[in-house]
This record gives sequence, C-alpha cells and structure tokens, in this order.
Amino acid sequence: MSAVLLDRRGVLSGAVALAALGIGHPLAAALAQGRSIVDVRGFGAKGDGRALDSVAINRAIDHAAARGGGTVWIPAGTYRSYSIRLRSHITLHLDAGAVLLAADTPIEGMASGGYDHAPDLPSDYAAYQDHGHGHWRNALIWGEGLQDIAIEGPGLIWGKGLGRGHDYDVGRPISGRPGVGDKAIALKLCRNVTLRDFRVLEGGWFALLATGCDNMTIDNLLIDTNRDGLDIDCCRNVHISRCTVNAPWDDAICPKSSFALGYPRWTENLTISDCTVSGSYAIGSVLDGSFRPFPPAPKSTHGRIKLGTESNGGFRNIAISNCNFDTCRGIALETVDGARLEDVAISNVTMRDVTTAPLFLRLGRRLRGPAGIVPGTLKRVSIDNIVVSGAAPMPSIIAGIAGHPVEDIRIANVLVEQVGGASAAAAAIDPPANEAGYPEPDMFGPLPATGFFIRHARNIAVSHVEIQTRAPDARPAFWMQDVAGFDADALRLPAGRSFHLDRVTGFRSRAVGGRPDRTIAGPITTDW
Repeated sequence: MSAVLLDRRGVLSGAVALAALGIGHPLAAALAQGRSIVDVRGFGAKGDGRALDSVAINRAIDHAAARGGGTVWIPAGTYRSYSIRLRSHITLHLDAGAVLLAADTPIEGMASGGYDHAPDLPSDYAAYQDHGHGHWRNALIWGEGLQDIAIEGPGLIWGKGLGRGHDYDVGRPISGRPGVGDKAIALKLCRNVTLRDFRVLEGGWFALLATGCDNMTIDNLLIDTNRDGLDIDCCRNVHISRCTVNAPWDDAICPKSSFALGYPRWTENLTISDCTVSGSYAIGSVLDGSFRPFPPAPKSTHGRIKLGTESNGGFRNIAISNCNFDTCRGIALETVDGARLEDVAISNVTMRDVTTAPLFLRLGRRLRGPAGIVPGTLKRVSIDNIVVSGAAPMPSIIAGIAGHPVEDIRIANVLVEQVGGASAAAAAIDPPANEAGYPEPDMFGPLPATGFFIRHARNIAVSHVEIQTRAPDARPAFWMQDVAGFDADALRLPAGRSFHLDRVTGFRSRAVGGRPDRTIAGPITTDW
C-alpha cells in the first residue's frame, strides 16, 4: 500500500484509498461504508520477521479504539509479536500473505517483557481446573470484557513461540513461567465476536480459548495445531461452521463448562456444523496440503469433538451436524464434575479409522469443584445417521455410575464397521467401575462388546443400527449391565451372540438379525 493512501496517523479513508485497494479487496466494503482502516505500518510495524511489531500493532489498535472503532489492517508480511490486546469495536484483519508470528521466549521464561502476565486465579477455586483453562492474558491475541470484535482475513497466525503446557515438550517455553505465552487467541467475557477465514499453525495449548463469551461466530478457519483447537468454555449462542482442525496432540473442537470464572456457567445454544476434524496428520501438513502421516508420539491421536472434560456449569441445546472425523477419536459427551448435560442432537457424521470408541457418553464422579457437589445428569441425546469405518476394537460406550444412570438416549441409522478380532477371553470381562476416573474411552480397559457397551443407563432406544466386524469377534454386539428400559428395532449384527444382559429390565427387541422378537420385563441376566 502506497503511503499516499495514509494520513499522518496511518488511517486509510476516502475514494483514493478505495480505488487503490480495488473493489474486490476484502477491505473495500469497509471503506465504501465510511469505516476507517488503520494500517499497522503507519504506527511503525515492519513486517520483516525480525523486528518486534507487537508495540506498533497495539498502538494501531488503541488509535482505532479511540476513534470509536474500526479495522486494524495487517498487510502482507511477517509480524513478529508478543501479546496483542484487542479493544471493543475493533476488527483485526490479516491480509493475504500476512503472518502474525508468536515471538520466541526462553524455555525458562523471562524476568521482564515477553507475553502479558496472566494473574493466578483465586486460591479458593484455582484447583478446580487445569492451569491453562484459567488464564487468558498470556496469549498472542487476547481480550477481556469486550464487545463487537472480530479477527478475519486469509492471513496466518503462527504460534511458533508459544508453549503447550506439556511436561514432555522439548525446546518449548514452559507454560506458567513469566513472559511465556501458551495460547494463540484467548477471550474472556466478550460478546458479539466473529472469527472468520484465517488460518492457525501451532496454536499452543489452545488455538482458541473462549470463556464466558456470548454471541460468537466461528467460520471457515483452518487450524493445524499442536494441542487443542477450539475450546468453547461457559459460552452461549456460539456457531462453529466450515472449520478444519487437525489436532493430533489433543482435542479439535472442545466445548467445556469449567469453574474458571469462579462460578458455574452453562455452555448452551451451540452449533457445530460442516467441520472436519483429524488427528492423523503431521502438524502443518494439512495447512500446506501434503497431508503427511503424523509420526509416533507420547500420546495417541486425538482430533475429536468432545463436550467436557471440564463440566461444572453444564451443557444444553447442542447440535452437531454434517461433520467428518478422519483418523481420530470419536464423539465424546462427558459430565464428571456435577454438571447437567442435556438436549444434544448429533446427525450426519462420518468417521474413518476411529482410534477409540466412536461414541462415548460418560456420566462420572470426578467432582472437581466446590465441596458438596454431586454427580450431574446426562440425558436427552439424539444420535442419527452416523457412518463409521475401520473403527478400533473398542465399542461405543454409554456409561453412568450406580444410582446415576445415563438417560433418554436415541440412536438411529448407524453403520459401524469395526476391525474386530477379539477373543472369548475378552467377551468374559466385567470391566471395573472407575467412577472417579478421568473420562476417556479406555478408562475401563478392554471391553466385552463389539457394538455397544451400556452400563448404568435408563430408557435407551436403538433402531436401524448395523455392526460389522472385519475379523471374527467372540464378543456380543451389545453388553448391558444395570439397564432399565432398552428398545431395539431393525438391527443387523455379526454372527454369534447378539446380547449379554446383566440385571436388565424392560428389554424389547424387534427384527434383530433374524432372531425372534422378545419382550422381557426382567430383571434378567442372560446371553442370547
């Protein structure tokens, strides 16, 4: 951009600027509407990959905010930066060819300078969540208590210098040390937020940590990251669409409901649609289109969509639709810290080479939170039109705890092809309860079912479900224990035993693999 388009304060405006940008430029519409555009180079940003540009970018943001808001433009170039502080009514536009580069810090942290200091949470609730969930300012881009903000444009946010919060990191700054940043974007108690069209490479502990934010639109992001992708915590009215997230080290899209604000708050009215999540590709290879396989690592592939593990406030009114899972863990719905998880609809999902349970619904008793909390509820979940191929031998899991069942689950139109191959010894396993364990599909060890492991549940209905195994498998398709009310209709199951029933009441099956229809009041313990 020629300097002739800038006034002495670095502001683009008027017909001359509009003509020079061109009608098709993403910023042309803002100029045409009379909104000012602040060029960070007018405040001293170099964009050469060597100078530290965060001071200049923050000056540009402050200048635009003082004028009532506007667009802060980051043109093509590489802008090495520490913390960038958003302000209300500001749009941060990353132009094509722009790279916002998280500057390096020493592994041991910095005595002064570096990323902004993240004050510790009060001691009376700091222990109720992992350290990273309760800190926001130690980020490349952060904002607290803001409204009407946006980050947009086709540019790249590269968190090269960020820590990840992992003890086994080598050559990475240590999260929690002074001056160290560990998040690409962190937002707290903001409203009317738009994140659109940019890309993130190596986003640190979180590519996005949004806590207590309302009215968020997250659209068309490509995130190729070395830990969590999108963490949506205690937020309302959030719409995530058309995003691709490769996250082999952790979860791709992860709504949470923690105690990080000092009080429980629902995550509610959330939609996730038309997204692809994966955990199988080397970091950066989705971004550059090479899709190289992820090398062996200390943790198995993640990359999934998961509600939880932080679950103090609750989840309700959640819709997940039209999503693809590529070589990663499956869908997880978890409440283990006293929260209610209810009114969830999941539809039109494909999963390829799932590394754990395709579906994991867990109500547990970790109870990390204030004294006196009790197990929550997990109920009213509809799962429809799911196709799974190449799944690990682990079945889908619906598991509550004694006295606190998972309730009111509807599963329909599901086709699962599993690798199979388990022995008769696996079929005889009665897994441990592990009521307070960290919720992961492998928390019970090997499981005695090919299709569904269901324990401590009530009012479960499955229809038009087919389970296939590539290799013969000695386990029953359905293993159920302490289940009240199970309705099966139009199932196609592998040869051998269809059901293991242990203390099951209200069992009814129709059109199940050519077997006679059965209605059992129970309680009954049997195999057939």
